[in-house]
Amino acid sequence: MLKGVQEITNALGADAVTTDDDDIDVHSYSEVSTSHCAAKPVAVVMPKSTEEVALIARICSRYKIPMVPFAGGSSVEGNFTAPYSGLSIDFSQMNQIVAFHEEDMDVVVQPGVNWVDLNDSIKHSGLWLPMDPSPTVMRYGTMKDWVVNLTVVLADGSIIKTRHRPRKSSAGYNLTGLFAGSEGTLGMITEIALKLAPIPEERSVAVATFPSVRDAVACASKVMRQSVQIAAVELLDEVQMGVINKNGGSGGRKWEEKPTLLFKFSGTTQSIAADIAKVERISSQGGGSAFEFTKTEQDMHNFWSARKEAVWAMCAQRPEGTQIWSTDVAVPLSRMPEIIDLSKKESEALGLFSSVLGHVGDGNFHQAVMYDPESPTQTQAVQECVRKMVHRAIEMEGTVSGEHGIGLGKKECLIEELGQHTISVMRTLKRSLDPHFLMNPGKIFDP
Repeated sequence: MLKGVQEITNALGADAVTTDDDDIDVHSYSEVSTSHCAAKPVAVVMPKSTEEVALIARICSRYKIPMVPFAGGSSVEGNFTAPYSGLSIDFSQMNQIVAFHEEDMDVVVQPGVNWVDLNDSIKHSGLWLPMDPSPTVMRYGTMKDWVVNLTVVLADGSIIKTRHRPRKSSAGYNLTGLFAGSEGTLGMITEIALKLAPIPEERSVAVATFPSVRDAVACASKVMRQSVQIAAVELLDEVQMGVINKNGGSGGRKWEEKPTLLFKFSGTTQSIAADIAKVERISSQGGGSAFEFTKTEQDMHNFWSARKEAVWAMCAQRPEGTQIWSTDVAVPLSRMPEIIDLSKKESEALGLFSSVLGHVGDGNFHQAVMYDPESPTQTQAVQECVRKMVHRAIEMEGTVSGEHGIGLGKKECLIEELGQHTISVMRTLKRSLDPHFLMNPGKIFDP
């Protein structure tokens, strides 16, 4: 393995490879994940181009060195851990906009491009990538819905493009979707062509509080069934609102510590005004109070930052020695009030810090519990609580993960959801593209 690392260092230069212990730790561990492993990568490699990634893959293929892609480092299910050691391939240096086709309303980027930076770079054109992962899914779909094509480096170092650049294509298999959803187990994505959309004329955010989480989710479900052009509906329970307040609030604002819905609107000035009026009426009928909507860009930022800062506020207040077990499931919209209500009651019964966040506009929610990993009693209790939530989601025709992926942490859950025959099909696909199981091995399913 070290011989392969030396060849890569000779080819790319010493600046592209690090074996520093701190760097390796950053690429092995996530504080928002409980899915860890003892093994670590032997080195971190930072390529700058598709050709450099292909060179890395060819050398790793020759020496049978595992390759683990690393991007934002926000893994929750151990997605970028290295259970078989190998190399962490860090794409942070591949942060260029390759091509902007304004008239075609698309852009080609490297994987290290931040979506906020991308939108800042192209806003002069009146276009944007309308993704705010993942709150805006209900209006704009998931990230994969905006991907036109991918450039992918396979395990042997060969380079493919999944399709050409028209928005619509029925040419062959949907390789774009296959690779986009593979967690780096089939190949390494080095360029992404993305669709763009016109920036809305106006945007606004509204907030309402509710007596209970169940009331809040029921209101969100009712809003979803109305003719309201809403971009997002986010739930934060009373515990999470307290965490945000303890962290200094958002924009200096202190929030009511009650179950809270945040609504995001986009469209014309007239349509937003009409939609806000509808949502305020539905909210009031569902027991909501303190309904308020933003009138300025700064207010909108302050309101929405409560949601965006929630997880990091929780991490900042985590007592030393504890871990956060964060997991997500998704269910059909009609089952959201029931599963969130039951899951919240079960987690509260643990007697530990627990909080619920939800993208309730698309049936997806997150549960976070703080516990002492050195306490077998606490660890077992939290594991059982999470297991019940996941099993309940499957019983409701839902999924074990709406966003986080499978990684290391939910391999057994995936078998429960899909069954061994479906997993066998996935395993066959992987063997055909990665016969030596070098691409992010140990994730999604075992060899």
